[in-house]
Amino acid sequence: MRISFENADKVNGLLTITVEEADYRELVEKTLKDYRKKVNVPGFRPGQVPMGLVKRQYGTAVKAEEVNKLVGNEIYKYVQENNIRMLGEPMPNESQAPVDLENDAEMTFAFDIAIAPDFKIDLTGKDKLPYYQIKVDDKLIDQQVEAYASRSGEYEKVKAYSATKHDMLRGDLQELDENGEPKADGIRVEGAVMMPEYIKVSEQKKLFTGAKLNGTVTFNPRKAYPENDTEISSLLKIDKAKVAELTSDFAYKITEISRFKKAEVDQALFDQIFGEGNVKSEEEFRQRIAEGMKPQLAADADYKFLLDLRKYCEKKVGDLTYPEAILKRVMLEKNKDRGTEFVEKNFEQSLNELSWHLIKEQLVEAQGIKIEQEDIAKTAKESARAQFAQYGMTAVPEEYLDNYASEMMKKRENVEQLVDRALDIKLVEKLKSVVKLTEKEVSLDDFNKLMRE
Repeated sequence: MRISFENADKVNGLLTITVEEADYRELVEKTLKDYRKKVNVPGFRPGQVPMGLVKRQYGTAVKAEEVNKLVGNEIYKYVQENNIRMLGEPMPNESQAPVDLENDAEMTFAFDIAIAPDFKIDLTGKDKLPYYQIKVDDKLIDQQVEAYASRSGEYEKVKAYSATKHDMLRGDLQELDENGEPKADGIRVEGAVMMPEYIKVSEQKKLFTGAKLNGTVTFNPRKAYPENDTEISSLLKIDKAKVAELTSDFAYKITEISRFKKAEVDQALFDQIFGEGNVKSEEEFRQRIAEGMKPQLAADADYKFLLDLRKYCEKKVGDLTYPEAILKRVMLEKNKDRGTEFVEKNFEQSLNELSWHLIKEQLVEAQGIKIEQEDIAKTAKESARAQFAQYGMTAVPEEYLDNYASEMMKKRENVEQLVDRALDIKLVEKLKSVVKLTEKEVSLDDFNKLMRE
């Protein structure tokens, strides 16, 4: 077997591998012997099929399989032993001469290999980066109290509709004829739910002003939702294709009016959010909210630092040169169903992400960062805690969080995301003590503005 590698411009590599019969003969013979033990051929007992017949039927396919495996193994072995920083997968060279697997004893294969650009990124105390600490002020706590009160609120029955109170109506719809009378074979829906405040056409929305329980409102769904056939089909329980034909007015007899009422900021809310008896006053409630927000705000600050770190490092490294033609072929191979248009549209962004990936690899290696199983488990648990917190569930038992995290880690795609997240967390923590931080305290509003820049 002979292997050669050309890398004239440092990023485009051509690896050529010549396989001789001696390299694969034993592998093919062994596989064919295994086939002979298992193959079923009429007229022969299992294991007694003549080898000549087995070779005629399966020889070429087995040879192709073994040669492909051999070539693949040798390529990756060569790449590792020679420290070639390959990007993606080797791609067959487009100008390679055809190989006759059935008749050729010696075969030569050529592969284009994308090589990572050569650069060096090093961070020290001379590198300055901003770090934004978010203030937990009264406005922020007020917003969270409001959120908890809204999440714990409920609908109560009222007798008159008010658009400003976000009222929800329930009633019976009846299609009317041109004389305003119930249409004999018209559409009828019982228990139809509506929130008139979301009607965009003011003329139709005004028809519900002053509506009362057991009263009737006549309106036109087609005019009320002129550009939303889905809304009309859902409201009237009809096929979307029939909506275009609809022109009738409808009578809506209101059988129920529900008004959302936020929960009172009292002991019941304290117990629901933080567990019974753990908080006993509004002052303590606000303190616990502030304490609970600090870890998430710190995580947000770290994420902003990571974004700033990326921009800083990308600027420090400068433009990198890539073997674009090969990488486009690699990208197309992975996205065959999306085609060349997808590749062209997303290629530049793909290169940007690749640059950051290569930069981050060097930073992680320089800091000696390793991701262990316990790091993944910890990240999964914190992710679970954050998900529950979004719904106001801040007193979730640790055992429940552990179980939820374990379920997350059963899916490969989740594990890959958790590894990336754990890596980012460790990298940020390390580099915060390496570079010089310019710390700035900001409000959440100002922080959000910075995130949008």
